[in-house]
Amino acid sequence: MAGLGAMLMVATACGDSSGAGGGGYGGGMYGGGGPTSTVSVPATASIGSADTDLGTVLADADGFTLYLFQQDTGSASTCTGDCATTWPPVLTDGATVADGVPGALETTTRDDGTLQVTYDGHPLYRYSGDASAGDTNGQGIGGVWFAATPEGTPAAGGGPGETPSRGGYG
Repeated sequence: MAGLGAMLMVATACGDSSGAGGGGYGGGMYGGGGPTSTVSVPATASIGSADTDLGTVLADADGFTLYLFQQDTGSASTCTGDCATTWPPVLTDGATVADGVPGALETTTRDDGTLQVTYDGHPLYRYSGDASAGDTNGQGIGGVWFAATPEGTPAAGGGPGETPSRGGYG
């Protein structure tokens, strides 16, 4: 894989730099969280795993938990606007590196033209409410957001008593 020697990073914000947290997906049952800042899209996205209170989940190069959105259809992301402020998509310029995880890393083109990293065909996101590596504060929010496992499925447990539906992932 080309780019293994490059600095491994994952972008944690999309092109919306408004920091808006209210209304739409930014508030209510899909999460709140504070504003995120826009960062440059890195040359390479590195995805690995981390041990958390939910067990082993996917994590970015900084150890932050990565999430699946059960409203996504296949590899197409449906989280845009305020949703993408609260749940920043994992972006790259096209290069991805799997660090000890068995799934396939690829990309999908978002509506704004940026490339979002997918794992086993599912778009990946961070949660703006996770302040530290290993946090899983986004687990179960709205019954549609779940930490991603190395198996490419939603993690069970944690969150506000919500259980992931395995439907739509497969």
